[in-house]
Amino acid sequence: MAKLKTKYKCRSCGYISASYLGRCPNCGAWNQFEKETEAVQNRSTKGSPSRLIKKTGISEPVKLENVKAEKEERIQTSMEELNRVLGGGIVPGSLVLIGGDPGIGKSTLMLQIMSELAGKYKVLYVSGEESANQIKLRADRLGLPANDMMLYPETDMEDIRQQIADLEPDFVVIDSIQTMNEPSLDSMTGSASQVREVTSELMKIAKMDAITVFVIGHVTKEGAIAGPKILEHMVDTVLYFEGDEHHAYRILHSVKNRFGAANEIGMFEMVNNGLKEVTNPSAIFLDERLPQSTGSAIVVSLEGTRPILAEIQALVTPTAFGYAKRTTSGIDYNRAGLLLAVLEKRGNLMLQNQDVYLTATGGIRLNEPAVDLAVVMAIASSYKNQEILPTDCFVGEVGLTGEVRRVNQIDARIKEAAKTGFKRIFIPKHNMHTSLKNADIEIIPVSSIPQALKLVLG
Repeated sequence: MAKLKTKYKCRSCGYISASYLGRCPNCGAWNQFEKETEAVQNRSTKGSPSRLIKKTGISEPVKLENVKAEKEERIQTSMEELNRVLGGGIVPGSLVLIGGDPGIGKSTLMLQIMSELAGKYKVLYVSGEESANQIKLRADRLGLPANDMMLYPETDMEDIRQQIADLEPDFVVIDSIQTMNEPSLDSMTGSASQVREVTSELMKIAKMDAITVFVIGHVTKEGAIAGPKILEHMVDTVLYFEGDEHHAYRILHSVKNRFGAANEIGMFEMVNNGLKEVTNPSAIFLDERLPQSTGSAIVVSLEGTRPILAEIQALVTPTAFGYAKRTTSGIDYNRAGLLLAVLEKRGNLMLQNQDVYLTATGGIRLNEPAVDLAVVMAIASSYKNQEILPTDCFVGEVGLTGEVRRVNQIDARIKEAAKTGFKRIFIPKHNMHTSLKNADIEIIPVSSIPQALKLVLG
């Protein structure tokens, strides 16, 4: 009988301890250790060669210059937004993790994509949360055509491995990873050890059998994918499906991609027959802008390699209490507090007795520093009750001394602003170079907050 070994593992970071600890010494999380028991096996050093050797044909170290790199042909879908986020299409044999809040549309997106691919490829859809009948009803509601996609409601990894070996599909969808169970482990379904082991098995299937595997994952209340952090390190691509429950728009955001640029976004709209891609997000965010309104400024933000024009709205009102209130939506709260302090000190605006409300319209989140200048101008516009010209837009990071600092990819931002119809764009002075003078938009370089306030609001 094999000897059993007991250890305790942190669910957050994977730290291993011989005994239970209340607080993890590695990541500092409390009450995250769970007990794991495994059989200790004496393995021969002359065991059979890894299956990777069979796949790659490499059994010993080789020089990088001697390795022949074969360019993988990517598989294109009809959704250009998804192709963009994946770096130009689906890479065969890749392992893709998609996370998001419940009901955001993860399963709907996968069902639409797999239904399309099932016309040319063999697809296996494994569901641990819905029966085959429920998936069929959802497909009918979305108006998806009948096809040869295989549905397999199962949570046992042994049975799933057997079905994959028998069917030899090109694509496999696991919905969701937290419902899958590895029978060789005695831990409960959804635990860190189960999620890690199931993901490891799926990674072997993807790499050794050249099967593209899409894994749907739950997220915690903090917004991170549930399970150990090592889960995101193991997969090739990590996508987050985000969106405001009060808006129909959804954003597919890549935070890791071994085959393309990270931080790319794709936009979708949830309609009655599923998800519809939005090819021009800037127009969506600017359509409902009210003319002759104060406290509104347009920023050219950059998400991955895509420039997006978004509206930032500010409302500044005298406070009724001794402590001024600050509220933000879609903009980092601490960053907003910093910009208010800079605006009061360098722009000579008395904001300490004013309530300030900030929002990025459309449910989008603007996290890059390049939105600082637009936030400052929106606050000043509302405070002075002066309108910013509707044909003006802003790009720039603001420092603590009131300087406007340079941002990256200024050419792409200016081109997007000109294409959308704006007449003037305010950019950092240090971003100005000779090639920008031929742009189809008036470019105004600014070096400080006082200069920008004088040029825009007089």
